[in-house]
Amino acid sequence: MARKPSVASSNTLIATLSLFTSMGTLVCCALPALLVTLGLGASLAGLISSAPWIAQISNYKVEIFLLSGFLLSSSTVLVIRSRTAPCPIDPVQAIACKRLRKINKITTGLAWLIYLVGFFFAFLAVHIFY
Repeated sequence: MARKPSVASSNTLIATLSLFTSMGTLVCCALPALLVTLGLGASLAGLISSAPWIAQISNYKVEIFLLSGFLLSSSTVLVIRSRTAPCPIDPVQAIACKRLRKINKITTGLAWLIYLVGFFFAFLAVHIFY
């Protein structure tokens, strides 16, 4: 009989996906802007020559940020909703449940931090530094 995934494990999946999409915002948009801001244009040229997909993915930065923002918002809502959900009675499962909740909070917070850094360098730093 197949086991139904728990709410905490599905929350962890969404939090992890949001972390990876927010990392995508750093790679596509924030890293190139940061390198240019720091005067490391030659490093950026070397990076793009070794990984040309970075230049292509930058063409879709608005879509990437929208998708990442949607996933982060969904993850945040799920973390907040599961905050008051009861954990199982079994002591081992209760410990795992509490650990997953803590991991979800940390992962979601880290994803928001990465997303905001990426947003700053992709959309705001251009107007501030140039």
